[in-house]
Amino acid sequence: MLVLFDIDGTLLLSQGAGIAAMLAAGRQLVGSHFSFEGVEVAGRIDPLIWADLAAAHDVDDADALHDEFRAAYREMLAAQLADNRTAHLLPGVGPLLARLEELDSVTLGVLTGNYPETGRLKLESAGVDADTFPVAAWGSDGRHRRDLPGVAMDRYRAATGAEIDPNRVVIIGDTPHDVDCAQANGCRVIAVATGTYTREDLATCAPDLLVDDLSDTDRIVSWIAGTADSQ
Repeated sequence: MLVLFDIDGTLLLSQGAGIAAMLAAGRQLVGSHFSFEGVEVAGRIDPLIWADLAAAHDVDDADALHDEFRAAYREMLAAQLADNRTAHLLPGVGPLLARLEELDSVTLGVLTGNYPETGRLKLESAGVDADTFPVAAWGSDGRHRRDLPGVAMDRYRAATGAEIDPNRVVIIGDTPHDVDCAQANGCRVIAVATGTYTREDLATCAPDLLVDDLSDTDRIVSWIAGTADSQ
């Protein structure tokens, strides 16, 4: 069983540090008028966020500037997190990770819109060793979020030498994008209402399991274990 966690709004909150760092990076490259007005962020992969931001500000050479934006964002985020110490785990995350790590049948991973370098910064700032997750699919690994489950499964096979069916993959996330990418790839999905979307919003996406947060460790572990046993 492969269990893949989203980062922002699922594992942790950084109290706006990511947005602030992106904003600072954009203003450094584009100008003081740079803003997030009209651009959706939650659940989306970082390269697409940059593409939308660039389009909104009539940046002609968006592809050429992408690497500069990414590097500046990483630098700004590191400073934000170091100065403010705002990143913290969401309810139940620590105990849930600890329990899942104890299960020989479970491999942990992340599936996130973050770049690898910024995702790791957020995890480490919140007190989580990024190596807790031997499998990772990052926002820079695909053109769309729907590409990422396949990347994660390929990396699982490379890491373990074993095949894995999509129905033995559980994706845990806080947005409709997480639910959609799981369903599009035949994976199971737990939706958690700890991000910007309400329980009612997530219910309309019909996840396999819907929870308010990840604090009911026994229920969630039992559900994951039961999913594995039923396959």
